[in-house]
Amino acid sequence: MTRIVAGTAGGRALKVPPKGTRPTSERVREAIFSRLDHYDVLEDAQVLDLFAGSGALGLEAVSRGARGAVLVEAHRAAAQICQSNVTILGFENVAVVQEKAENYVTRAQPRPWDVVFLDPPYDFSDESLTAILANLEATMHESGVVVVERSSRSPKPTYPASWRLITEKNYGETTVFYYEPDLPDPHTGSQPVID
Repeated sequence: MTRIVAGTAGGRALKVPPKGTRPTSERVREAIFSRLDHYDVLEDAQVLDLFAGSGALGLEAVSRGARGAVLVEAHRAAAQICQSNVTILGFENVAVVQEKAENYVTRAQPRPWDVVFLDPPYDFSDESLTAILANLEATMHESGVVVVERSSRSPKPTYPASWRLITEKNYGETTVFYYEPDLPDPHTGSQPVID
């Protein structure tokens, strides 16, 4: 069973598409949100959940204090599941968009995103992922975080030159990458050093 782990909707069950998606395990989701809490980016955040599946990542973010979320899912049945989960949880600040992620990110965005989740199918091409990340570059808040899930056997994602890799964590078959805009230090004007 997939459920919201914590926050205002903690413990609530979520519907999951019967096929065609690969839900993020509760263990990996908890690890992702623990790290995002550490980065202090969730409170009042605008969240974009690409390849949303059941919408679990975006809905978890809202449960934990995000201001709102957009769940983008190409497959009709999965998008309907997303909408059902939004309705069941009573989240009025979550929108569901049935569209391919690679098309959605090419359109002008109404706001900068504070947190973006990308959990594409493992067979999603590296070139297409690179293009999505490039299109997100101009739509990220300066203190935002992008979270990418990939197969541990896939090459590392190619990300925009204006970003930096904060860290990457391996969870068996899944590796999670965390990126942020690489801004100069306001005191020295130099780029931050990665630990």
